[in-house]
Amino acid sequence: MNKIRTKLKQYWPLIKSMQTALLTVTGIAGYMSARCPFTHWTTMTGLIASLLLSISGSTVLNMWYDRDIDSVMNRTHHRPIASGIVSAKEALLLGIFLSAAGVGLATLLSPLYGLLIFGGIFFDVILYTILLKRRTCWSVVWGGIAGGMPILAGRALGMGSVDGIGILLALAVLLWIPTHILTFSMRYREDYAAAGIPTFPSTYGDQYTRVIIAIASVLAAGVMGGAAVLIGVRQGTLHLLGILSGGLLVMAVLMLLKPSSRLNFHLFKYASVYMLASMLLLAI
Repeated sequence: MNKIRTKLKQYWPLIKSMQTALLTVTGIAGYMSARCPFTHWTTMTGLIASLLLSISGSTVLNMWYDRDIDSVMNRTHHRPIASGIVSAKEALLLGIFLSAAGVGLATLLSPLYGLLIFGGIFFDVILYTILLKRRTCWSVVWGGIAGGMPILAGRALGMGSVDGIGILLALAVLLWIPTHILTFSMRYREDYAAAGIPTFPSTYGDQYTRVIIAIASVLAAGVMGGAAVLIGVRQGTLHLLGILSGGLLVMAVLMLLKPSSRLNFHLFKYASVYMLASMLLLAI
């Protein structure tokens, strides 16, 4: 029992629990937007389990592949694989197992849902991490597509098909990604430089990056609001969503007009709160 507990403690940081939880919530919100209230606990349980497994597996595979750059970044050198706590082979097998289990369970629920979950892993691991992350700062677009796949898949599971609202929800997540990722890359620019990873700040400069963040924030808020209207959420929920979006827009504009490292950090944190709160409102 102690050995199992030790292994679980070693594996836990590999799945980036907060990121995995947020993406899982987006998938649940996508499903609830089509099936609220839901009537089948078995389907909801399968949805949550398949999302947790597949997202965790994808994250482990990313960390397995990036173990060399993790080892030279101050922010990540302590991660289990980079520090040698978990072997690369062990992490690879774990990532494959979790991903396969997630896709397999998703396919049992619905072949279309399983295909979309597999697509998320493909965009995230193959296109973003392996092929593009070390070559171009525009890799974040493909990472954003991967981030939008859980909510698209959840919506498709509830509807039985991919519809316009599902695509809008996925697009909202994709447009939110720059606010989250680019503020992060500005905060840890030295780490990314040490690892040789191209970012928007290192490629285009800080001011251009802030403009992209501001534009993406406006578009993300607009698309999220439009999707909420089409779903038919209540007026009170729309008002709350509008307040959340307003906060995101104000911070993005302030970051553009009066940039500071402190505001950059607050915007990075608020972006996660905004997405989580928006997903919860859509689900409710």
